[in-house]
Amino acid sequence: MKKCVITVIGKDTVGIIAKVCTFLAEAGINILDISQTVTGGIFNMMMIVDISNSSEEFNVLSEHLENLGKDIGVTVKCQREEIFDMMHRL
Repeated sequence: MKKCVITVIGKDTVGIIAKVCTFLAEAGINILDISQTVTGGIFNMMMIVDISNSSEEFNVLSEHLENLGKDIGVTVKCQREEIFDMMHRL
């Protein structure tokens, strides 16, 4: 299993989750865990996903997610799980 951490942050608007999840489904990416909150009008979502069956290479996937974020007015970042873990290990 190849896991990634996807974060989505921005002004809360209708359809953010739907658009991100639709993109992931179309790319063959399985959502393993998801949490989202809205605080003071700011939307924040974190997902753990499995990209093992993705139709896209990681770098292309990451770029497409960033572009999707720009299209819907949020910031979307994708990191490999092992890199995310190493960055936050202290």
